Amino acid sequence: MPFEEVGEVGCDPRTALVFEHGWQSWSPTGAYRLDERPPRAADPTIQTLCYRPETPVPDGLFQGEGLLALDPGDGGPVEVWSAPGPLEVPSIRARLESGRVVVSSDGPVRHWQAEGGLDRALRGWADTMATGFAPASFPAVAPMWCTWYGYWDKVTEDDVVENLRLSERHGLGADMFLIDDGYEAEIGDWLEPRPGFGSLERASAAVVEAGRRAGIWTAPFLVGERSRVFREHPEWLVGGADAGRMWDQGLAVLDVTHPEAAAHLVNVFRSFRGLGITHFKLDFVYAGALAGRRHRDIDPIAAYRLGLELIREGAGADATLHGCGAPMLPSIGLVDIMRVSPDIAPTLQPKAGDISQPSQLGARLTGAAREFLHARWWVNDPDCIMARPGVEAREEWAAHIDATGGLRGSSDPIAALDDWGMETTRRLMIPTRTEPS
Repeated sequence: MPFEEVGEVGCDPRTALVFEHGWQSWSPTGAYRLDERPPRAADPTIQTLCYRPETPVPDGLFQGEGLLALDPGDGGPVEVWSAPGPLEVPSIRARLESGRVVVSSDGPVRHWQAEGGLDRALRGWADTMATGFAPASFPAVAPMWCTWYGYWDKVTEDDVVENLRLSERHGLGADMFLIDDGYEAEIGDWLEPRPGFGSLERASAAVVEAGRRAGIWTAPFLVGERSRVFREHPEWLVGGADAGRMWDQGLAVLDVTHPEAAAHLVNVFRSFRGLGITHFKLDFVYAGALAGRRHRDIDPIAAYRLGLELIREGAGADATLHGCGAPMLPSIGLVDIMRVSPDIAPTLQPKAGDISQPSQLGARLTGAAREFLHARWWVNDPDCIMARPGVEAREEWAAHIDATGGLRGSSDPIAALDDWGMETTRRLMIPTRTEPS
């Protein structure tokens, strides 16, 4: 839809702030002065991977996905423009013209004024969006240990078992052990292990037998060009959908409206559940909401939500679904845990200066800006504790994690921790807060 003006507000450009809410987990989110240029994608591939692909922002404009708020900065009411609900998420733009902020949208919006400042307005908005979709309360989630930031895509079965034992020995308190990216043969071939990983069945069994929960990573809506699914089932792919490029290959999108592709998706998660796995990290799921030709003619957000429902069918009603790289509003009510920031990294600054990319800076800024979502829409995931020597600004990252109420999870090789790292990790590994801020 074309953008149409939906309102304008006078303000003092010297004091006003515009709050942009990003489309998905990794999209920058925050409040900016009217003379600032908010974070934007460094290149077209990042636009697809980390922002809303169909609505790049023209220079000189502000843009929120489903939410844009204007705080005049003088104690007056905050102006809020919002999606009607999670099922329809317009892009909402603002531009400054002669001391007035002109707002436009490419879809229906609701507008209201909120007293009490920006933080209170955001909390009220989150409560409104949750009504009828999110559960009324969120139980505490115990801390976890994750393979990714220590072993990357070279993880093995032995790495999982070693850290399971070291967590017990050092009293780190990890209740769930998440096998992240690197166990699979190819992106899309989730049930086929990478040569060199070992046995997923043995690794998950070791975790379960130790009295802990087993978790697994997938990018369930992606199909890599090297995968068997891509070669053998082109009819399962969304026509014309380009999910970007990662893992040194182009990425297609699984069409969850195709009956056979849907059955395949359910079977993948049912098979994982058969191994005793109960925690499912669903990554890069922005792909499920990309536009394209599907077997059934439904809009991309409806297709995305259908995909999550199919995953729930296979994983089980009591499984934990953990979103990442996920469209935010369309996920309300369908995931239990949600990453609310870009990936952390051993480095403070992101590549190319784009804070949607892995870095401590981007993870801290966007994670803090979305803290108000915790225990309203889901359990927030601010990303993992990294406390080993060699991690830049590890003290500042630990302080950020300490300030959040969300999921705690270590992702260091436990044997690599020094005394400070071990003590800090042990201190931070606590259950999530059950009350919203």
